[in-house]
Amino acid sequence: MPHELPKAYEPGAIEARWAEYWVREKLFHVETPAPGDSRPVFTLLLPPPNVTGRLHMGHMLNQTQMDIVARWHRMRGFVSLWLPGTDHAGIATQMMVERQLLKEGKKRREMGREKFIERVWEWRREYGGAILDQMKRLGASVDWGREYFTMDDHLSHAVKEVFVRLYEDGLIYRGKYIVNWCSDCGTAISDLEVKHEDVAGKLYEIRYPVVGTGQSPVTTQAEEQEFITVATTRPETMLGDTAVAVNPKDERYTHLHGKHVMLPLMNREIPIIADELAQPEFGTGAVKVTPAHDPNDFEAGLRHNLPQIEVIDEHAKMNANAGPYAGLDRFAARAHVVEDLAEQGFLVGTKDYTIAIGKCDRSGTIVEPRLSTQWFIKIAPLAKRAIEVVEKGYIRFTPENYGQIYLNWMHNIHDWCISRQLWWGHRIPAWYCGACKEVVVAREAPAACKCGSTKLEQDTDVLDTWFSSGLLPFTTLGWPDASRDQEVFYPNSLMITGFDILFFWVARMIMLGCWFMMPPHRPGNPRLAPKERARTLRQAQGRLWGTADEDALRDSVPFREVYIHALVRDADRQKMSKTKGNVLDPIEVIGQYGTDATRFTLAAMAAPGTDIAFSESRTAGYRNFANKIWNAARLMFMNVDRIKSADPSWQLPAMGAVYIPSRECPPQTLEDRWIFSRFNRTAKDVNESLQSYRFDEAATRIYDFFWGDFCDWYLELIKPRLNFDEGGDTTAAKIACANLVTLFDASLRLLHPFMPFITEEIWHSMYYPAPPHKSIALAKYPGFAETQVDHGAETDMLILQDLIVNVRNIRAELKIEPKVKVPLDVLPAESYVQQLIDNNRGAIERMANVESLQFVPRILSGLAGTRSTSRFDVHAIYEKKIDVAAERERLTKELEKIEKEQANGQRQLANEQFLAKAPAKVVDGLKARQAELELLKTKTQNAITGLS
Repeated sequence: MPHELPKAYEPGAIEARWAEYWVREKLFHVETPAPGDSRPVFTLLLPPPNVTGRLHMGHMLNQTQMDIVARWHRMRGFVSLWLPGTDHAGIATQMMVERQLLKEGKKRREMGREKFIERVWEWRREYGGAILDQMKRLGASVDWGREYFTMDDHLSHAVKEVFVRLYEDGLIYRGKYIVNWCSDCGTAISDLEVKHEDVAGKLYEIRYPVVGTGQSPVTTQAEEQEFITVATTRPETMLGDTAVAVNPKDERYTHLHGKHVMLPLMNREIPIIADELAQPEFGTGAVKVTPAHDPNDFEAGLRHNLPQIEVIDEHAKMNANAGPYAGLDRFAARAHVVEDLAEQGFLVGTKDYTIAIGKCDRSGTIVEPRLSTQWFIKIAPLAKRAIEVVEKGYIRFTPENYGQIYLNWMHNIHDWCISRQLWWGHRIPAWYCGACKEVVVAREAPAACKCGSTKLEQDTDVLDTWFSSGLLPFTTLGWPDASRDQEVFYPNSLMITGFDILFFWVARMIMLGCWFMMPPHRPGNPRLAPKERARTLRQAQGRLWGTADEDALRDSVPFREVYIHALVRDADRQKMSKTKGNVLDPIEVIGQYGTDATRFTLAAMAAPGTDIAFSESRTAGYRNFANKIWNAARLMFMNVDRIKSADPSWQLPAMGAVYIPSRECPPQTLEDRWIFSRFNRTAKDVNESLQSYRFDEAATRIYDFFWGDFCDWYLELIKPRLNFDEGGDTTAAKIACANLVTLFDASLRLLHPFMPFITEEIWHSMYYPAPPHKSIALAKYPGFAETQVDHGAETDMLILQDLIVNVRNIRAELKIEPKVKVPLDVLPAESYVQQLIDNNRGAIERMANVESLQFVPRILSGLAGTRSTSRFDVHAIYEKKIDVAAERERLTKELEKIEKEQANGQRQLANEQFLAKAPAKVVDGLKARQAELELLKTKTQNAITGLS
């Protein structure tokens, strides 16, 4: 006997219970398949949220889509592994803990590194799992038994191994270069972590006196003193100038080549250099050169062997090299420098100027280009492979345009700065000898240097968080050791993520995966000495890939496909931000409408390449959809109880691949044949849509079937057959009820990946107390049974639906009271239609609220309550004066609509290219529709004439 459902659908009452059940029962745990297991495998990796994180709408969208595809594959018989974890989030976590310490009156450096790291681990244990707890509450079908944290011992070991191998391969180096420096975070950050925005600023023009052309910086006789004028938006950096550059082709300054200028305020001679850094068309054609504070100036400085004078320190304050400005904040120093330049006659003028400034993505602090000693990866060899696998189709992007965006970026990629000046993270495995200054990179702390000295100190920096997360597709599967997990689950099948981390993370994973899951680094290949491994790598890079290498390259990718989902915006398509006050908290939305309705909203609006304008009204609508399903289930259970009371021996249909009716209860009526045909078409469309990541199409198709075909039509059509009263036809009732249960079960399984909670609740209630599986998530997903497609039944039902809908529309236009039944006159277009309507007059009379139905030889055009289609004319007999003007307006609009469609069809049929390419059935369908439209046009014109 089915378990009784409560009268009201309350999502909060069922969701927490099932979420806890799925975790407790370890329903989504995946045992590694043994050799010989022939089941297909589907693997995907959760983009690891920061350990500091809380769920936002972007997470909700990402995890909804991942959960849909994971459940879909699992129900189709795949070994479906969805791997969860969190990222240690070096900068964000350190900032969080430091702020906590400040409230206690403590500082990181006063505590010391070891004590601070202990404190971070304490913070992580107490607060770090919040977002994963939210995922559990949302029912994410991940394998919680495989949960990882990027600072776990085995992952930390793998990170260290990767660093050492890259160093041994000659791909990691240390040097002093210009980096993006965040003074608030106290570390270098990558280009990708810098957000640029245009702001109103100033352009300052400063004149530098040419040495040897006058006796003083300022003179009243211009011919005695020559100046060269430069323009800058950062006048405080001029204190570190080591040259002025002019273009070698700029004839205005040819006479100054090899001369020097006096640097204003600092009284230091600096050379005038000829370099293409200066562009004649920009400003005065002369530019100041500050190698320690500008990346382009840095390169020019290397070309001309210029000194590198740093004047701004790591706290964004002027240092001792800034002379009298030392100790000032950089912006305070700017004001003083400008004031002094003006006072001493060096400031030509200022102009309003739009400046593109870079800000740290985390702190919002203006980034300072700064000369700093850092660790870098020589990226070109890794990028070469990462480009090749995409160009050869070994990794496919959806939407496709992201593949080209990825390639454009990869072709212009720069060496990757991987060191960060933090304490929280994977510490760089490099030691410095205090005696000979040798750098020792090793897997374990060395006891002594090659020179014999034991004075070794480890580098204080840690690795960029994206370095470790870029390794996750293979390190989570046991790398550097060989494992059965790697054999089965690598490469991952799919990566679902947002565009915002395409370069941060997706590109890193592809580069590192294609390097370390290719020989000689791939586990199971012979271990080579560093020199021999480097030689093997160089040989591989220098020749065309052979067949064996091609197979290895194909299997080295971290995933086969990348699906880039859209952004979630507010209902007005504005980007969500705290400043605008339009941020939606998914937990609050879920609390109001339920998880299922929120998930369905995101899925139904997730068209590839189009941002989602999240609308709570849509969510409320899908909450109503869930309520509709709930009430339909209660109706089904009521009838199952009735049939059980009439015949206690009756059993529910056997559970199996039941997207077709049970053998004992075949479809015997038009509505049965129609609904199973419609269901199979829906199942086919949904599977195809999910295969191409059209979540919106799949969700819409299910919604239309479940609400429209099943609830609004089928349930109403079969009600007369569900007659268990004494003397009723119980055989027909049993068949109707069995088919109803069979179809409801299959529909729940079709819907389950989108709405897991309500489907689990109803499905368990259907089979209470002994469901065939521990969860509907382990049942079979509906496929497509071509034998169940009945074109005739669908055509016949469409005619009946058209008639019923037209009568309903007539009633609405004539404002006929619901309790009033009206007679119908029907003029069928052919005898077949008349027979169909006659055979189903009971359903028509009941569903259209019709008193009687009679067939007539003709219907007068222009009568109130008349409708015409290509299959029939129908007239509702109702004594009410017609509003001639309103009816003429309606018919005129209908005629315009018909003529527009007719013109479009004629245009297509006149297009020779279309006729040559289109399938014959499409062309035949167009021609048939043209004939229907011509008939409708004539009928509508006659109706308009009749009104006169």
